[in-house]
Amino acid sequence: METMEAPDPCCVVMTSLDNEAAAEALAQELVEAQLAACVQVLPIRSFYVWQGESRREAEYLLLIKTRAALYPALETFIRAHHPYDIPELLQLPVTAGSADYLQWLRAGTRGDAV
Repeated sequence: METMEAPDPCCVVMTSLDNEAAAEALAQELVEAQLAACVQVLPIRSFYVWQGESRREAEYLLLIKTRAALYPALETFIRAHHPYDIPELLQLPVTAGSADYLQWLRAGTRGDAV
């Protein structure tokens, strides 16, 4: 098991979209751009208040596995390709994980941290 003290920490970034095809397209683009090693797309139901109105919406959650150093480039990419005015962008640190999986994750993302 690898812990957070790794020199190149990993993270999971979350965002959601209201359209399955758009969610899958964004997931594919993130992997092809090597901003993510893996993206999982899950159907969810979100409850929130937007512009003073209580909302309940079907959405698709993207769980984006990447390196913490790539977060700025990943955020810029998502903002440029996301239809929401204020997209959900949450970075969750990976504090521990399987060393071989985290090695695979790092190998699947680009080495630069632009």
